[in-house]
Amino acid sequence: MTRTYPFLVGVTGGLGSGKSTVCHFLSEIGCRLFEADKVAKDLQLKDAEVIDGIKMLFGQEVYTLDNTGKLVLDRKKIASTVFSCPEKLESLNRLIHPKVFTEFQKAVHDASKQGTKILVKEAAILFESGRTAELDRIVVVVADEHQRIERAVQKGMGTSEEVTQRIARQWPQEKLIKKADYVIVNKGSLEALKQDTKALYSKLLAEATLTCDNR
Repeated sequence: MTRTYPFLVGVTGGLGSGKSTVCHFLSEIGCRLFEADKVAKDLQLKDAEVIDGIKMLFGQEVYTLDNTGKLVLDRKKIASTVFSCPEKLESLNRLIHPKVFTEFQKAVHDASKQGTKILVKEAAILFESGRTAELDRIVVVVADEHQRIERAVQKGMGTSEEVTQRIARQWPQEKLIKKADYVIVNKGSLEALKQDTKALYSKLLAEATLTCDNR
């Protein structure tokens, strides 16, 4: 039984795995991209309910105004707080995840109207958010830990020690792989990763064609 487009693909992976690069390549090839983490960050600065909730959880002082009057969130303070208090992380996720899902539903609706064949949902905590049932396929991007640490440090995500601590708090790659339909191992050059992504796209497009139509 067929249904209308888009074919929904979730892409996830640990810090420094190359998940965002794979999604960028998929977007270049022709997929529509929904960046869940970016949407979540935008909500933290634009959605009044989310802002009020964060102030209640972490204190009024986590928000300040810059020289232009633009709202700024102290993400480092929040990160350090949730590291020592998992309950606050759960509360933060309960505040934001439903709104991100609502935005994703809007993206699906828009993609359907435009006849987009594949909509990619990029999310660092795809499984933890509990929103995978609506996805047709899940792709996990993995890499050696030393490469992940090196990439994250180069991107300014912290010292090697800080990045190592962040990786330790995430789901292990072995656990992600068990839940994946497709796995991309990012262990070579950027060009090799691009070719692997193109091969993945061909498989996803074939599945989308079998599953969906434009009725």
